This record gives sequence, C-alpha cells and structure tokens, in this order.
Amino acid sequence: MMLSDQQVSDQSLKEYLDQKVQLYNHRSFIENDPISIPKQYHLQQDIEITAFWTAMLAWGQRKTIISKSQELFSLMDGKPYDFIRNHSEKDRKSLLHFKHRTFQPSDTLYFAIRLQRFYQEHESLESAFVINQGSNDFSLEKSLINFREQFFDNDQYLDRTKKHIATPAKKSACKRLNMFLRWMVRKDKNDVDFGIWKNIPKAKLHIPLDVHVHRVALRLGLTQRKQSDWNTVLEITSRLSEFDPKDPAKYDYALFGIGVIDDKRKLPTE
Repeated sequence: MMLSDQQVSDQSLKEYLDQKVQLYNHRSFIENDPISIPKQYHLQQDIEITAFWTAMLAWGQRKTIISKSQELFSLMDGKPYDFIRNHSEKDRKSLLHFKHRTFQPSDTLYFAIRLQRFYQEHESLESAFVINQGSNDFSLEKSLINFREQFFDNDQYLDRTKKHIATPAKKSACKRLNMFLRWMVRKDKNDVDFGIWKNIPKAKLHIPLDVHVHRVALRLGLTQRKQSDWNTVLEITSRLSEFDPKDPAKYDYALFGIGVIDDKRKLPTE
C-alpha cells in the first residue's frame, strides 16, 4: 500500500516526538521541574496540595517557581495537609509573608481557607474534578469549569484572586490546571507523573499550553492558531491524539523539552 506524503510526514513526526518523549520523560527531568516539589511528599493529600499550589504558581522561571513553592510550604512547617486541615485563623498569619509575582497574601489566605473547607468535607481533591461525571463520558472542559465554580462558591475572595484559577469558559488555555492534572492522572513506567487519581482517563487529558509548547507546536504544524487559548489547546491535543489516542498528554514532555532545552536544533519539518 502506498503512503501519501501527508501520512509519511505524520509518521516521521510521530517518530520524532516519541523519541523526544523517551528523552525527557525520565526521572532526571524531575530535579529542575516544579514537579520536584510534590515529589518530596508521600501522603496523597500532601502530594495533591503541593502539586495544586505549585502548579498555580507556575509562571516565570522554573528555578523561581521551585524556590517560591518551597518557601510557601516551609510556612506550613513542611506539613501542608496537616496545616490546611487543622489551621486556625491565628495560624494563617504566617502566610501573610508569602507572595509570588501577582499572587498576593490575600490570594494565599483565600486558597488556604478554601482548601481547608474542601478537605474537611472530602478525602481527595480529585472529587472536585469528577463531580457528576463518570469515566466513560468524562469531559475535561466541563471538569475545569465546574472546579473553578466550586473553588469560588462563596464571597470570601477578592475579585483579583479569581484570575489565578483559569477556566475554558473564558477561553483560557488553562496551562497550569492541565499541568496539574497531568501530574495527578498520568502513570507510566518512568514515574515522573504520579498517576494517583484513577477516575479521570489519561486519554482525556489536554496539553498544558505555555509559550514554549505553543511555539514548537506552530513550528511542527500541530496548529496554525497564533492565539494561546482553549481552542488552540483542543486543536493541538486532537493532533497529538492521532499519534497516541490513549495518552496524548505524554507529548507535553516532547514539546516542552524541545522548546526549553532543545530549542536550537532544527525540527524535522524545517
């Protein structure tokens, strides 16, 4: 059977990206990545809290993200779940010293208060992402929209705090939430991602779209959209699903690695 030029091109691109996944989806990736923060913990709730909060702080240089996340959890005496679950108003005063870029102390306080209320009612943060959804009909878009609505379901927050939790309802790319879900849901033999959540299919994960991933995706022809928005996430994820329908988010390693570590090299489409 003769293959078309497009099929040959797609096969070449898949092979190239698979090679990059093998290169970067490795435990050596952890040390210099924000995922190194939750990797310091073993209790599931500690992992969830540190992963979620670190992901929400993940803009700027990775070295700074790691440093600021370590600073935050040191204010909780290195026991984030115990602090979140049991802290009093007096205990929250220690958090007034924390800020990162536009994430101000008032945002920190609201996150602590809201997470406390959640963990007093639920065992796992996964519950907030799978509400009223089964694995067979799971919609990530619906999940992210519902999560943000839950997170801000009272009047104790300042309007500015809401910008720290993105939503597809506003066409945001939701990079940090998609990265957090990749950490929690994906599981493979390399053990970079945690894979501790079992009710969200990894086939439903979407690519965490940042400036590096978007730039590489454009260069590789995975999208022609110049806007870094939710529709671009859908388009890129759909293309990557053609290469691996069961685990499209694994290609985040390839696109991010090419964009940040390997950016000087010529791509196969160039």
